[in-house]
Amino acid sequence: MALEHAILVSLLEKPGSGYELSRRFERSIGYFWTASHQQIYRVLKRMESDGWIDVREVPQQARPDKKEYSVAARGQAALSQWLHEPIEPESIRHELAVKIRGAAFDDPSALIDEVERHRQVHSDRLAHYLAGERRDFTGPDAPGTPDPGRELQHVVLRGGIAYEQMTLAWLDDVLATLRRLAPER
Repeated sequence: MALEHAILVSLLEKPGSGYELSRRFERSIGYFWTASHQQIYRVLKRMESDGWIDVREVPQQARPDKKEYSVAARGQAALSQWLHEPIEPESIRHELAVKIRGAAFDDPSALIDEVERHRQVHSDRLAHYLAGERRDFTGPDAPGTPDPGRELQHVVLRGGIAYEQMTLAWLDDVLATLRRLAPER
């Protein structure tokens, strides 16, 4: 996947400025496709010159006008073509897993603090996902009629929740193993 596709999806969900796109990447899209502010602006410029997005100037009070981006017909066609192309299943690079295997040749307890740090990051991310799910997909504000866009956003979020739950269970197993193998002090 190219960054262009992630931007097209985000703009189809809701048109916005480069700043707003950057914020979306920080809050949601960035959990599965990361990009810096500079990358987003550079790609937006290229997408505009390729005719994939439209830009309109939006006047603002006491601030410079902002550019609001939306998907043009060529961008919609490019996304549609990409959606119909097969992709290879992803391979993951997991540096922590290599370190864990390497602990067999050193003191396994040396990794406990690092694994606990990773566990905290994943625990925080899971809490963030669950809060978003409660906010956006349950309760009285949840949509009553089926909306394919929201349903697909929710299934991606559920995948993130399941991934974080699986990762936490694995990290708990790793910690128990490291503690069991740690030399007595």
